[in-house]
Amino acid sequence: MARLLGLDFGTGGIRVGVFDLDSRAMLGEREVQYPTRHPRPGWAEQSPQDWWTALGEATRGLMRDLGSPEIDGICAATTASTVVACRRDGTPLRPALLWMDCRAAEEAAATARSDHPVLAYAGGGDAAEWLVPKAMWLSRHEPSVYAEADIICECLDYINFKLTGLWVGSRMNATCKWNYDSVRRCFHEDLFAEFGVPGLAGKLPHDIKAVGAPIAPLSAAAAEHLGLANRPMLAQGGIDAHIGIVGAGTLRPGEHLMIGGTSVVQLFQLAAEAPVTGFWGPYPHALVDDYFLVEAGQVSAGSVLSWTSKDMFDLDRAGLTALWEEAEALPVGGTGLLTLDYFMGNRTPYRDPLLRGTILGLSLSHSRADLYRSAVEGVALGSANVLKRIKELGIPCNRIVSSGGYARNRLWLKATVDAIGLPMELLGGTNLTIVGAAASAAAGAGIFPDLFAAADAVTQPATIIEPDLRAHMRYGELLQDYLEATELLTPLLHRLAARQLGGASA
Repeated sequence: MARLLGLDFGTGGIRVGVFDLDSRAMLGEREVQYPTRHPRPGWAEQSPQDWWTALGEATRGLMRDLGSPEIDGICAATTASTVVACRRDGTPLRPALLWMDCRAAEEAAATARSDHPVLAYAGGGDAAEWLVPKAMWLSRHEPSVYAEADIICECLDYINFKLTGLWVGSRMNATCKWNYDSVRRCFHEDLFAEFGVPGLAGKLPHDIKAVGAPIAPLSAAAAEHLGLANRPMLAQGGIDAHIGIVGAGTLRPGEHLMIGGTSVVQLFQLAAEAPVTGFWGPYPHALVDDYFLVEAGQVSAGSVLSWTSKDMFDLDRAGLTALWEEAEALPVGGTGLLTLDYFMGNRTPYRDPLLRGTILGLSLSHSRADLYRSAVEGVALGSANVLKRIKELGIPCNRIVSSGGYARNRLWLKATVDAIGLPMELLGGTNLTIVGAAASAAAGAGIFPDLFAAADAVTQPATIIEPDLRAHMRYGELLQDYLEATELLTPLLHRLAARQLGGASA
């Protein structure tokens, strides 16, 4: 009976779970939260020590709950582009820049002016979220930190170092976020020099391993910190949502994974390289050999809904439930409001970190339920806009598998399915990142020959949600308003963002 430990470092906390291969079920899960700090508008930071402390607390508690079973393999998945600058011994030099931190917008724009061929794998330039623009920002604004840093890495690399004492990079993260050339298997020093960070390649982890590849057994100290009775093999992981592809079993072309959380992430693979203008990729060999990974999504999604219901209205659980019920009773587009979901910029299809959220059509008669309903519709329209672009590019979409926040918010789920007009396979409360990490751990432990076999072995039951075609037609009308408003307001939103960022740096 093989038991695998999956680690999921999300935006708000660490979730750990033990997966049993024989029953294809989670034996138990634990979650411990850690804080995010926002020292300025558009900035978001976390403490790497908080991750390690929370991991130990969560895993030790889970091991106690399960009677300290022997673990056959372990794998971590983390938020992408959460960047750590530290010494070689793992001592952080400053707080980590969280994935949603968009202070490096100017540096990201500079990457798009390069014609280096490796940038073709990133759609022609880097996003403000990614490691390279953040490293450029550190070099420019905190040069002493950048100079002192022996290692510039991501949360995943930091956690794997704490678990094994080895600095190892994930081929997925490196290819998708570090401008790593996964075809030639190298970093391009000339590109980093062009970006003004000529020493960056020497600061990045150089031992690049594919997802599911074995790294090393856990150190004795790490096993004790996690409360493990043995020292299992650590397998290479990757980006939290992307590892969900393995958990969802959507590795083959035509299969799409769509996860609703703080952000919405849409992921799929291509059998051959093809242009994906407006998306990120295609990334060769990022997840598995000889396939091209494509990434799309919305920077702000569940976070917009949380902002509307909790931050603005300060509702408790009972109040939130009542708000959902009232908003759900409203007809599609019946509020007369239009919300644009660009609260932290746009990832797809505009790739514009300087767009900002908007609520149009407000009157004194509008209620909380109207505002929340419009926010849900705005996030759903953002998803529909991504699917519209997928169709325009001629990319097959034969199957959509989903999980995450959709399973906990019926209104958001229905709005999304109706807006995109396609059936969705909902995996309920399944944490696809933990299941995918467990499958990757099984591959790393040698239980399966590859990720395809491991993914097939952890498949979970799904419920198919069909769209309401009449509602879909109404969303089609709203999408035209959404697109028109985006086009008309983009110059103004850029000016407002510039003022906000300029005021923050004053």
